[in-house]
Amino acid sequence: MKDSFFRSMTWLHTWVGLLVCWLLYLIFFSGTLSFFRDEMSLWNQPEIHNIQAQSDRISAQKQQIITGFDYLNAQASNAPNWRITLPEQRVPYLTYGFAKPKEPGQRRSKFEDTQLDPNTMQPLASFRETKGGNFFYRLHFDLHYIDVITARWIVCFASLFMLIAIVSGVVIHKRIFKDMFTFRRNKGSRTWLDAHNISSVLALPFHLMITYTGLITLIFMLFPYPAETSYDKGMRDFFNDVTPRNNVTDKAQGAAPMVKVNSILDQLYTKWPNADIRRVQVSNPNMAASTITVLVSPQKAFRDQTPRLIFSGATGELVAQTDEELSAGKALYESLNSMHTGRLAEPLLRWLYFLGGIAGFVMIASGCIMWAKRLRERMKKNAHPSFGLKLVEGLNLTTLMGLPLATCAFFIANRVLSLQVAGRADKEVLAFFLTWLVVAIVALIKRDRVQWRVMAAINGLACLAVPVINALTTNGNIVSYLINKQWALFTFDALFILSGILFFIQTEKLRTAKPTTKAIKKNTSSDLKGQKA
Repeated sequence: MKDSFFRSMTWLHTWVGLLVCWLLYLIFFSGTLSFFRDEMSLWNQPEIHNIQAQSDRISAQKQQIITGFDYLNAQASNAPNWRITLPEQRVPYLTYGFAKPKEPGQRRSKFEDTQLDPNTMQPLASFRETKGGNFFYRLHFDLHYIDVITARWIVCFASLFMLIAIVSGVVIHKRIFKDMFTFRRNKGSRTWLDAHNISSVLALPFHLMITYTGLITLIFMLFPYPAETSYDKGMRDFFNDVTPRNNVTDKAQGAAPMVKVNSILDQLYTKWPNADIRRVQVSNPNMAASTITVLVSPQKAFRDQTPRLIFSGATGELVAQTDEELSAGKALYESLNSMHTGRLAEPLLRWLYFLGGIAGFVMIASGCIMWAKRLRERMKKNAHPSFGLKLVEGLNLTTLMGLPLATCAFFIANRVLSLQVAGRADKEVLAFFLTWLVVAIVALIKRDRVQWRVMAAINGLACLAVPVINALTTNGNIVSYLINKQWALFTFDALFILSGILFFIQTEKLRTAKPTTKAIKKNTSSDLKGQKA
C-alpha cells in the first residue's frame, strides 16, 4: 500500500492495466470489428455481391417458408433436422439446409445448405468457404486455438481487470473535463498521456458499459452458485427453465406426416401479426416426435434471446414459447446482453459502437506506449534497458502493428486462395496467425523506431492491397460499389484505404520525429506527477 489513497489508486491503475493490456487490445480490436461481422462476411463472399435487396422482404417470408418445406421434404425427408434461414437486411440470401448423419466422433451434424436468390428463387453458385466476420466475433471471447471454457475464463479475468482500471482511472483523474480538450503534440510521454486521456474520457460511458456488460454475458460461468443451489441438476435445469423447451412430443413414437406449414404460420401471424421471421427449424421431420421452431426478430426490443414458438410437427399444436412478459431480473439480464452485442443496433448506433471500440483500443495502445516511453525517458545515458522494458516494447510492436497486418492477411487470403483448396476457411485463419507470428519474431529481434516505421509502412501497403486485390480478383471494385450504391462493400474498401493513408502518415511522422530532449523529459515527469498527485 502506498503512502496515500491516490498514490495507491495510481499504482493499481498502472499495473492492473499493464498486466492485461495486450490481451485487452485483442479483445477490443476483434470485438469492434464484430459489430460489422455480417458486412465482413458479405465482402468475403463475392459470389453474392450482386443480389438485390427485396423490395418487401417480410411479406415474401410466408411463401419462402412454404417453398422451403416442399424442397426439404423432397430432398431430405429422412434427415434428422431441417432449417430455413430467411434473408435479412444485412444477409441478402435465402438458405434451405438439412443435417447429414453424424460421422463417428462428430459432435454435431454438418448441414448441407442450398442458397437461393430470394428475388428469383433460383439456387446460387456455391459460396467460397470462409469464416468471414464470425472469425473475429469468436476470437473476441474464444481466443481461437484455446479450449473454449479456458478462453472465456481468461477473457472474464481480463474484463475484470479492465473494469478496475477504468474505475481507478476515474478516481485518480482530477482534471477529467479539462484534459478531455487537451492535446500537446511532440511532447514525448505527455503527448501519449493526452491521447490516453482523450480516448478514455470521450468514450468513458461506452467503456464502462461494454466492459460491465461483457462480464454479464458470462455471469453464469462466473457465479453459477445460485442456480446450482436452486435446481436439482444445477445449470442444466436452470437453462431448461428459462428457455422454451418441448416436453410434449418427446415420447411420441413412430412416423407421422408433417402438418401443413400454413397452419403453423397462421397461428404465428395471429399471435404476432408483424412478425419478422429469422429462421424455421424442424427436428425429426415426418416423425410423431417432430417439432417446428419459428424464431422471430425481437426488432427494437431489448432482448438478446430470439423470441420463438415451438409447434408439434405432427399435429400443429403450440407446445412451448418464449415468455412474453419477462421478470424484472430476466429483463435486466436480456437488456444488458443486447447492449453488449449491439445486434439490435440500427446503422447509426452501430457506427457509434464502432467509434467507441476504436476509442477503446486507442486508449489501451496509448497506455502501453506511454508506460514504455516513460521508462525510456527516465533511463540514464548509456544505460541498458531492462528485460521488462524490452518485453513491453516487443509486445507493443507485436500487438499494435501485428494485429492490423494479420487482419489484412486474413482478407487477402480470402481473395488469393484457390476456391478448391481443402479447409479453405481454416487456411484464412492460419494466414492471420502466421502473419502475426512473423511480426512477433521481428519484435523479438529489434523493437526500435526503425522497426516501427518499417511495420507502419508495411501495414499501409497491406491495407491498400486489400481493395486492389479485390478489384483484380472479382468483378467489383470501390468505384462500381459506389455507382451501384453497394454501401457496405464501398465502406469496407474505403476504410482500408483510409487506414492505409493513416499508416503512411504514421510512417512519415516516425521518420521526421526528433528525439525527446532532457527538458521535455523533466517537464513530462513533473506533469505526470502533478496529474496523479
